[in-house]
Amino acid sequence: MKFMNMKDKNMKTPEKIFLCAICNIESGTCNEDCKFCTQSVKYKADIQRFKRKSIEEIINEAKIAKANKAIGYCLVTAGAGLDDKRLQFVASTAREVKKAVPDLNLIACNGLASKEQLQELKKAGVDNYNHNLETSQDFYKQICTTHDWEERYQTCLNVNSVGLHLITGGIFGMGETQEDRLSMLNSIKELKPKTTPLNFFHPNDALPIVKNTLTREESFALIATAREILGDDVRVMVAGGREVTFKEKQYDIFKYGANAMVIGNYLTTQGKTASTDIDAIESLGLTIAKYCKK
Repeated sequence: MKFMNMKDKNMKTPEKIFLCAICNIESGTCNEDCKFCTQSVKYKADIQRFKRKSIEEIINEAKIAKANKAIGYCLVTAGAGLDDKRLQFVASTAREVKKAVPDLNLIACNGLASKEQLQELKKAGVDNYNHNLETSQDFYKQICTTHDWEERYQTCLNVNSVGLHLITGGIFGMGETQEDRLSMLNSIKELKPKTTPLNFFHPNDALPIVKNTLTREESFALIATAREILGDDVRVMVAGGREVTFKEKQYDIFKYGANAMVIGNYLTTQGKTASTDIDAIESLGLTIAKYCKK
């Protein structure tokens, strides 16, 4: 399929908008060299860094997320993947969050993971696992050398094999070609995810990638292309970079096929207040989903 021109198709207005909140439970301690990521210690970005967030704080943020109409709550760690200590921390945290806020749809985002590790998270109450492909197989070596794209793809296969819902997406605007973008979206389609987060590169002076050269119109077209390729059964979520990419037009993402978004802050960058997003969505006459099937 070609890169979509917005004149090609009239997009359907989504029936419901799904909201998700991110909790950065381990920040800025990653030894990988992903050129798009301020969490890498290699680039010395000016971000908050900590090894473990307290479970009490994580639960409090979960309660806030629920009050802000989020149905998804994502526990994110820094690093290539799960080791024994990180697995224990995420699993114990998941159990406590589920006790405190049982109706949240719990997501883990902890990098590369084996089937055995994913099974442990599932036992702990995790409903979904998020591991992004980030870009195409061919372009990936231009943005990361410390682990392979194929390892990311295999982790996604592992997620499906243990019965967790898969969330996988990527980042646009890192210098990739349109062919790379289509290749990534088609790889995502092969994996049959429940949700696909679309991130738009947010430049930082510490990172080797200098800027995002995508225009707002190209970015809208990418959302529409993702919807066309992935079909109506996949939630297309606009995540990082929404505010800086779309600015005053950011709620137009729903006109182009998105039906989910991240509210609140991201991993190392600030987002809008949840109330601002909620008010804007409701002012458009759109319905915010109150739950999702697991």
